[in-house]
Amino acid sequence: MPSLFKRRTGKRPIRSLLSVAAGGIISALLSSPLTAAEVTFDRLKNAESEPGNWLTNHKTYDAKRFSPLDQINQSNIKNLHVAFVVQLGGTEPGGDKPHSRQQDTPLVEDGFLYTTDGWDDVYKIDVRDGRKGRILWKMDPGVDKSTTSYPSNRGVALYGNSVIVLTSDGRVIAIDKETGKVLWDKDHKIAATDLFTSAPLIVKDMIIVPGSGADIGGRCWLMAIDAKTGNVRWRTYSVPAPGEPGHETWVDDHNAWKTGGGAFWYVGAYEPATNLMYFGTGQPTPMFDPEYRPGDNLYTNSTLAIDADTGKIVWYFQYTPNDQFDYDEVGSHMIYDVTINGAPRKVLAHYSRNGFFYMLDRTNGSFISAAQYVENLNWTKGIDPKTGKPVEYDPSKKLQHYAVVGNRAGGQVDVCPDVAGGVNFYPTALHPLKHLAYGAGNDGCAQLKVDETRMGGPFWNGGIPTRNKRTGGVIAAIDLTTGKLKATTPLDYPDNSGVLATAGGLVFSGTLDGTFTAFDDENLKPLWSFNVGTAITAPPITYSVNGKQYVAVHVGGGNNWNVGLLKNAPELENLEGGSSLFVFALD
Repeated sequence: MPSLFKRRTGKRPIRSLLSVAAGGIISALLSSPLTAAEVTFDRLKNAESEPGNWLTNHKTYDAKRFSPLDQINQSNIKNLHVAFVVQLGGTEPGGDKPHSRQQDTPLVEDGFLYTTDGWDDVYKIDVRDGRKGRILWKMDPGVDKSTTSYPSNRGVALYGNSVIVLTSDGRVIAIDKETGKVLWDKDHKIAATDLFTSAPLIVKDMIIVPGSGADIGGRCWLMAIDAKTGNVRWRTYSVPAPGEPGHETWVDDHNAWKTGGGAFWYVGAYEPATNLMYFGTGQPTPMFDPEYRPGDNLYTNSTLAIDADTGKIVWYFQYTPNDQFDYDEVGSHMIYDVTINGAPRKVLAHYSRNGFFYMLDRTNGSFISAAQYVENLNWTKGIDPKTGKPVEYDPSKKLQHYAVVGNRAGGQVDVCPDVAGGVNFYPTALHPLKHLAYGAGNDGCAQLKVDETRMGGPFWNGGIPTRNKRTGGVIAAIDLTTGKLKATTPLDYPDNSGVLATAGGLVFSGTLDGTFTAFDDENLKPLWSFNVGTAITAPPITYSVNGKQYVAVHVGGGNNWNVGLLKNAPELENLEGGSSLFVFALD
């Protein structure tokens, strides 16, 4: 029987979550099976064979976020409506810290949904009824809200009979899937700057843990731990130490590499055939002051192909060397095979935060093509078609001078895309039959001024980004056979949600004003929309129960985090935060 209590780790008291007075509820729970088969590595490798479930963060290891479900389609999308809403927690602020952010991808297995809120609380929700969702248990890890710098959590992983969650204070917790009881709780923080905001990734019998903390002066790493015990298997840093390959690209004289950033703060993709994982890395620190850290600053702003068994970096591709615009590349990397110019290619596709869509050869990391997908872009004159580097890049220089240059001696400059992107970490999607890749994000500019005094805590930013013009949004589709932009639609507000593609000819996404939209998957014209009344900053999923398809998205929370992007949208100044799971279905 599932727990009817809110569970906390450590020595904190257990509080009642649901009333246990209703004997009818207890009887119903006892008479209804609440367990499912173990989530094995084989099930995760073959997740496409379970179209009604959403077993891992990107649905499948290849990070396509494509569902073959087509019951909800272009012909009936006008009939989509709210089936039910579940109110969740996690919106409270932490002392003088920001409100938490709802950015998680829910997982669904056989009618049970697992999700998190911005304070790392984990929920198991029974969604089998189709007309309501019932919280079976909630595990509260007891994160100290007065000290957490980044109150956000991007989801859990399922493995065996456990639910795995990473916490913003540097812990990995395994929870019994049926009862909500904590099986083990391990602190993996090795520096004060270490924190976890990503969902974990399960590979074989390992939990892959992306480490972040770059914005507060961390030297970040990716780690593999044993899924049963929580013990460390390997740890790989994105910023190489002296004597390691790549360290020569940090050519300052004050050990900037020690606080160099390169966070792993979103979940990567995995290819079982090669045993390679593909992770994007964050920006160098301080993010806006390249003079503090001259050189290319490897392996920040890069895609890394990593051997899953050893953690060894097999190849890398760096997008913006000596980055000064905060254009990190932690976002989704999609795996697919396609014929280009008559030849079969194994490709890794990525919507970059810097405003370009890249295609790489995933066998060796070589560059194939890049296409601009935002309207506002001025930081470079273009991408070199041979190297994939910005055309202004000069490998002989310690400091790169792109088309827009901010430096300590200069004043404020306009930077496009906005320092938030383009497509930031918001997950992208790929239609394997139509050979289209979808991404949604921001389209606008920021004003940036370097300030060398803004380092050392609490944030190592080295500058002050502001916005004096309205920021909009964009959703784009790239033709994977040509690498060119096929369709794009401007959005009234930034899109920080991510996208979901389905076989019903639909692409779903949400914007900061609370509008959840279904687009035609070829021309990206909106076909249906519903406003949830609060910001949407989490990605949608779809699942099925008893032959009926549903679309779900966690909405709300962290409204003050969005204030910068919404600064010049006065009509939304009173938009409230919240935390609710919205589930949609047909009649």
